[in-house]
Amino acid sequence: MRTDIFIGIDMGSTGLKAVAFEAGSGATVAAAGGPLPHIRLPGGGCELADLAIREALIEALRSVSQQLGPRVGEVRALGCTGHGAGLYALGAQGELLRGRAVASTDQRAAARARALAQRHGPVLFEDVGCQPWSGQPGMVAAELLGSGALRRGEIRHLLFAKDYLAFLLTGEMASDASDASTAGLLSLATGQWSPLAFEAAGLTELAADALPPLVPSGTVIGRLRPAQAADCGLPAGLPVAASAIDLLASLVAVGAHQRGQAVAVLGTWCVNAVVAQAREPKPPVGAIVNFGPGDQRLYLENSPSSMANIAWLARTLQFPSAAAVVECAMTVPLGAEGLRFVPFINGGSAPPGATAGFIGLAGHHERAHMARAVVDAVVALHAQHLSRLASFGLGAPGRVAALGGGARDARLVQLLASMLGHAVERCGDDETGARGAALHAAQAVGAPPEALPAPSDLVEPSLRDLPACVDFRTGFAALLDNLAPAFAQLAAGGRP
Repeated sequence: MRTDIFIGIDMGSTGLKAVAFEAGSGATVAAAGGPLPHIRLPGGGCELADLAIREALIEALRSVSQQLGPRVGEVRALGCTGHGAGLYALGAQGELLRGRAVASTDQRAAARARALAQRHGPVLFEDVGCQPWSGQPGMVAAELLGSGALRRGEIRHLLFAKDYLAFLLTGEMASDASDASTAGLLSLATGQWSPLAFEAAGLTELAADALPPLVPSGTVIGRLRPAQAADCGLPAGLPVAASAIDLLASLVAVGAHQRGQAVAVLGTWCVNAVVAQAREPKPPVGAIVNFGPGDQRLYLENSPSSMANIAWLARTLQFPSAAAVVECAMTVPLGAEGLRFVPFINGGSAPPGATAGFIGLAGHHERAHMARAVVDAVVALHAQHLSRLASFGLGAPGRVAALGGGARDARLVQLLASMLGHAVERCGDDETGARGAALHAAQAVGAPPEALPAPSDLVEPSLRDLPACVDFRTGFAALLDNLAPAFAQLAAGGRP
């Protein structure tokens, strides 16, 4: 008996995955993917080669089609999701300028973003729902233009990660509101591109004709071209649907958007979000996203690095993997015997100009203590952001879901539950972004919203650790507050 299959493609900050899901059961029937090699540049630059993106996309899809075998004929549609912001600037022939994209963790525009926030931050927040930050397309483009890496007039098209994947597959250009708004380029009031955002960044020429049309998630934007179909082993002409930014795709995958449930995405970024009714006055959260429905908003409290801190430690101290860091960390008690870590390896905005570092390092500390300090800080930052959302009445009380690569490890989720003081739903299926993209593909061809149910389990807090976790979180918040002047001094080039 034929069962429809839908493929979701998810291009994260560090890797690309393609996953095939079976309609009805929601079961994963094929999956493939791998890391995307970053090009690290002076001043905090982080870029991706066009060839690496293309090869990763085709290789992942080819592997999925091979795993499906005869069932490849049951694939009905594809959907693409990906990380937000960064810069996917295309030239006249649809090529990535300089042969590269810029990742959202790029830090070269940090000083520019801080300066713009001082001048226009409140006005921009009111219009687009966030203040300037270094990884925004406008900030990155302005920085590259200022340095001469790009020239005025070169940028003919501006896309986001998921849109670029869809363009490679179909030759069509389109985006959705969630990506545009998360990047601070969409007016919350009108749901259209914001002239103010481009004017503030000094990029008024981009607002004219470089921006793609905005379509609702779950809309067919094109079909798989014959050449690409031959390369990846899928049927030509398959519908390719617009999805949403990976965060929203993940919320859709687990149904959190319908329940008003907050989610913590333990991925490269420290992402914490909830879908709720639009409010005026706007709550002073990290960002507010207009993702399409006029009466709803996506409210976020984020920092540029979550598991990225653990990946950095693995790379720096030569652990074999991020999982090995967590394993080593768990050999040391919570609190790492007085050692603390400030978890902003890719920068931060709260406190302004936040950077990473160890505090309280002493002679008796070893790499296990360093691993534990990093793990504790990563989870505490998620808990702090979630609590801030809750303080504005955002999110159903006591209901949080943990998603992303870090949620694979139940110990991290239990630590989060202990810091929050209540159970956390764990979607250990790490492919929630791909599942959400596949679900949008399914909806685009008429499948019901419940076509691809996601597995989950409930992780209870450790009653033994609750008091210590409360103390740790209190001390962690105070430490960040006390470090604010130091961060400001460092951001000013060390001047007092």
